[in-house]
Amino acid sequence: MRQTGSLLQTYSFPSIDRKRLRTLQVNLGYKCNLSCVHCHVNAGPHRTEMMSSRVVDEVVRVLDEVALETLDLTGGAPELHPDFRRLVVAARKRGIEVIDRCNLTVLFEPGLKSLAQFLAEQGVTIIASLPCYLEENLERQRGAGVHGKSIRAIRMLNKLGYGCCEARQLHLAFNPIGATLPPSQAALESDYKRELGRRYGIEFNQLLTITNMPINRFGAVLLSKGQFSDYMKLLRDHFQSENLEELMCRSSISVDWQGNLYDCDFNQMLGLKAGGKSANIEELNARSNVIGAQIATAGHCFGCAAGQGSSCTGALT
Repeated sequence: MRQTGSLLQTYSFPSIDRKRLRTLQVNLGYKCNLSCVHCHVNAGPHRTEMMSSRVVDEVVRVLDEVALETLDLTGGAPELHPDFRRLVVAARKRGIEVIDRCNLTVLFEPGLKSLAQFLAEQGVTIIASLPCYLEENLERQRGAGVHGKSIRAIRMLNKLGYGCCEARQLHLAFNPIGATLPPSQAALESDYKRELGRRYGIEFNQLLTITNMPINRFGAVLLSKGQFSDYMKLLRDHFQSENLEELMCRSSISVDWQGNLYDCDFNQMLGLKAGGKSANIEELNARSNVIGAQIATAGHCFGCAAGQGSSCTGALT
């Protein structure tokens, strides 16, 4: 991480600042039941970092004090956190949309048998990673047996109304296997819906295409293969200035498991503090000066601004 982080600092990205804060993205911890090759968090079963109940209480306070639209829960596998359901209920009671960034297989983990039903009852929006509908390609990224579990999980969610109604949204997330940009989101969504429906009889609402960030595991793979510079050139050559207006960092802020604030989840992994200054969620309230605040940037930001653009909610254009 330190090696890719120092390399990314050598790239200059256009100056950007935050508009109105709409989304609080909370990383509940780096523990996960999977260890995916493309994971920018470097998450896995061996990770022990988990948000304390005190910091969770601060998140709930912010939900009361800041006019947010969305609480975006991520990890690791956020569902493994003991306060996951408490946070979901707190946000939904306040009329705030909740996004669960789910790897699908976590729905079968011990002690989580009722999780899918809970998500459905709360009307949680699920964004589920499914890098490919083909078993071989998917398991190259995510490990043996993940494809079958993922399909079973989507079928279970479909039975609960996910993927086929407005109240229970199920979006799938795609990222390339290698050092390439994602294809057209609209065209690939059409392929996914056709193939997943034909092969497995499953449905979903939208496909979100996400560019691989040259940090943590994926960054290390690029370095080991001598592809880091070429990948950065690809991102910079496909930079589109019109994407700057819609970058996710301009309307969101990221909280790590310790309560520290960052401009996005990717900056969190690189240790780039929000606006380049140390800040904690304890300081975040309705009076916080986040509108117009300068956003910390480095070379990885070209990943969000290249081609059709990329964010945690898919293509930008």
